[in-house]
Amino acid sequence: MVRWEPDSRGRLEKAAMELYGERGFENTTVAEIATRAGLTERTFFRHYTDKREVLFWGAGALQELLVNAVADAPDGASPIDAVAAALETAGAMLQQRHEYARQRQAVIAANAELRERELIKLASLATAIAGRLRGRGVKEPAASLTAEAGIAVFKVAFERWVNDTTGGDLPLVIRGSLEELKAVTAG
Repeated sequence: MVRWEPDSRGRLEKAAMELYGERGFENTTVAEIATRAGLTERTFFRHYTDKREVLFWGAGALQELLVNAVADAPDGASPIDAVAAALETAGAMLQQRHEYARQRQAVIAANAELRERELIKLASLATAIAGRLRGRGVKEPAASLTAEAGIAVFKVAFERWVNDTTGGDLPLVIRGSLEELKAVTAG
């Protein structure tokens, strides 16, 4: 096996996604992923704790991006506008990986354990955003309601975007979904 080629993480991710698509998540082993990537299992475990982490390893970076974007919103921004700006920032980052996002979502949709893990990730994002809103002086329950609504908007927009085969503009889909929520809540 080739040991010191660059981009081991990227090669492992690509191999895993190919195998998950071909054989299903449940029927794919770490050994098969490493072999497909031309690497060892040991190298796999240097990058990921298990085969689920190939799908979820970026959650911490996404959370940090969202929380920092909420913190960086202008002082006069309303809580929902601060969250909207954060979601659009995340959307711009994810925009570059549309095909990967489509593949990832298909793998997650096909497995109950992975769907549960995705929901836990989204709940963790909402909790972190609510904490940052409280840090901006937003009281409860407004901080939690705003964060939960923001994550709901993100979830709906993301699903619409990954199912759009044209690879539309995710920040625009997020903005449109938020406007729809505002229209619904306006009465």
